[in-house]
Amino acid sequence: MGRNIPDSTIIIDERTPLLILAGPMFTELFLNTMLNNVDMLMLSRYDNNAVGAVGNANTIMFMMNILFNVIATATSVVVAQYLGAKRYDKMNMIYTLAIMVNLVIGIILSGVFCAANPLIMNFLNVSAEMRPYSMIYIYIVGGGGFITAVFNVMLQILRCNGYPKIGMKVTFAINIINIIGNYLFLYGPLAFLNMGVAGVAISTIGARLIAVIALFIFFYAAKIGKISLRYLRPFPGRLLGKMIKIGLPTAGENLTYNLYQTTLLSFVNAMGNDAVNARAYCNTLISFALIFSNACAMSTQIITGHLVGAGKQDEAYKRVFKTLRTSMPITIGLATINALICSFTLRLFTDNENIIALGQMIMIVDIFIEIGRCLNMTFICSLKAAGAYVFPLIMGIICNWGLGLTMGYTVGVALGVGVAGIYAGTATDECIRGLIVMYYWYKKKWYGKSVVDKKDVLDLEPAETG
Repeated sequence: MGRNIPDSTIIIDERTPLLILAGPMFTELFLNTMLNNVDMLMLSRYDNNAVGAVGNANTIMFMMNILFNVIATATSVVVAQYLGAKRYDKMNMIYTLAIMVNLVIGIILSGVFCAANPLIMNFLNVSAEMRPYSMIYIYIVGGGGFITAVFNVMLQILRCNGYPKIGMKVTFAINIINIIGNYLFLYGPLAFLNMGVAGVAISTIGARLIAVIALFIFFYAAKIGKISLRYLRPFPGRLLGKMIKIGLPTAGENLTYNLYQTTLLSFVNAMGNDAVNARAYCNTLISFALIFSNACAMSTQIITGHLVGAGKQDEAYKRVFKTLRTSMPITIGLATINALICSFTLRLFTDNENIIALGQMIMIVDIFIEIGRCLNMTFICSLKAAGAYVFPLIMGIICNWGLGLTMGYTVGVALGVGVAGIYAGTATDECIRGLIVMYYWYKKKWYGKSVVDKKDVLDLEPAETG
């Protein structure tokens, strides 16, 4: 059964140019990075304690988003594979299942995080000055976390259907609305309410709500599908189980990586304020090289999912290496430029010569980090899209802790190299893990792991088409 495809839709197959998908995603990620910095700058001019408080709260919000992405990540894989297999008769059921499950998870987690707010503050040792700000932010933004849960799923659905630009446009709009809201509450006509962080939180959750509404309107206007509980009768428990099996390893991989990085940060904290500041400033510069690799990997994940779903494993195999030939040189180029000009760019943040010297060493090591990270992003995203979602988790645990942490401590702390030695540990982890996952892809170990197989097609309950 076919479907009507609007002229504006990007047809996703083995001939789809990488940058048609990666370009809008890069812009989306870039805008998020830039505008989030503006957001924090506005708050810093209001109250320095408020900045630290929101930073603490966002640590918790980030952990919540990892849990939301269990279903969102699985949605990307399942939608891409079923579209590639042209199983359009199943799509409304898949869309409804993904949105409803993430909505329920979002509501439960929002309630849990709000109820545990005082315990979270004690665990993080938030100071008395920052605690009221952090708590009100979590109550408002965390309480509305279910909105983010639905937003994440809708964005994946639209991307997989060939609409990457809508995410870019909505992300731009959501940040502009957020900034305007911040201004109104902090400095504008609503400043007399003296709501401060509460106003910023309301602005944040209001902008996300508007974004979700906009995505639903586009979903129906583009006639992508329909959302209705009737598509879940009888309930597709087998498919939900598949989605959870895909999503949980991804969440586990993200959690173990962030715990690993937090441990490395504890080493840096012991090296003094200059090392901490050098790390913070360099990570800001590094993020721009990282964005390009991330956008290419996300785009390849969607293309790979479509090809694997269509039974075109050989085309998917070749396509991922073709992506690497595009993304790797550009990534190396961006990282090298970063290293060459960092003595100038770091002065945008500080005049401390010691921090600048430490930063220059970090940026040289980062060239090797980005090489490994490009490999990891490209092949791990593609493995997940092909249904091989457990192997990246296993390699993450082994390499993060067995290589990255060990090498970082040995070189950075034991041998006294300092913060650049910590980054050398990360480079070791990224490069060796990247070569391992590339070899796994090269040996075609992922063949036959598609979500869409004959048994699935037979067992999945028929869903009404729209």
